[in-house]
Amino acid sequence: MSRRRPSALAGLIESFFRQRLAAQRRASPATIVTYRDALRLLLVFASEKLGKAPVQLDIADLDRDLVLAFLDFLEKKRGNSVRTRNARLAAIRSFFQHVTYREPSAVGMAQRILSIPGKRCIRKIVSFLSKDEVAAVLAAPDRSTAQGRRDHVLLLFLSRTGVRVSEVVALDVGDLRLDAPTQALVHGKGSKDRVVPLTPDVMAMLKDFVHSRPREQRRGPVFTNARGKRLTRWGVNHILARALSTATKTTSSLRRRPVSPHLLRHTMAMSLLQSGVDLVTIASWLGHSSVETTHFYVEANTEMKRAALAKGQHDEHAAIAKYEPPDELLALLEKL
Repeated sequence: MSRRRPSALAGLIESFFRQRLAAQRRASPATIVTYRDALRLLLVFASEKLGKAPVQLDIADLDRDLVLAFLDFLEKKRGNSVRTRNARLAAIRSFFQHVTYREPSAVGMAQRILSIPGKRCIRKIVSFLSKDEVAAVLAAPDRSTAQGRRDHVLLLFLSRTGVRVSEVVALDVGDLRLDAPTQALVHGKGSKDRVVPLTPDVMAMLKDFVHSRPREQRRGPVFTNARGKRLTRWGVNHILARALSTATKTTSSLRRRPVSPHLLRHTMAMSLLQSGVDLVTIASWLGHSSVETTHFYVEANTEMKRAALAKGQHDEHAAIAKYEPPDELLALLEKL
């Protein structure tokens, strides 16, 4: 049986990832994975809708109507948020921008897709965990087992550093500084590296965790799965979900809210803010490209608002002294 010959679409997708993203834009691995997932979902959707194998799809099959149907499918069938829908659309737009350079005959169709607008989304108030809730999550893994020790160190690292999931799975042993000053080199979004300080408890756990491995395994990724391969973001989500199933037995408040690795990041940011750390430092710590992003933590910090309200309150019946100029010249100016 002869193999199916791939269409020109396959060549465009390959050149998009290998040349456009990797070589020209030098996109980070996390960006490439995000774009890959978006296009894979689009191809699977188109394949099922049109009754064609993905390798046989043509660029003309991915027209504006199909892309719009795909975006509706993400929201209505997969239950994706507007923010996720817009992120998928951004990846599709980037691909069709590449199409306009490589396939002149498809420029008109590509432009119609590039004109699809993103949806406005309501920014929710940032949520975060209490100290007791964080403690319950960290106490959940069974540290008498190798898996439990890994889970505990991973969750401790996330909650104490506030790094993204993509950043923790990309962390290598060589990125850790085990001697004072203890720190980790984090590979962030947009190929932007930053240094994050490590607390003594995190560093102690990491030292024991790394040194407990056979010597030949003390290089490469810090966090691995049961097969010794680098842990994926889905693996991190699974580890947190497993810890939550235990933590909810003792901390009922965790049952009433969705808890994700990103929520641990919010919790760390809020802890820094409540400790008096300025927004510029927090933005640098978290790897935010703009302080405006970090400012949303201020809006969510009810305790700081209450403190500001208390400072601003005064006795409405107290007498207000009349202002008197301290100098004759100033008094003259006041009368002008």
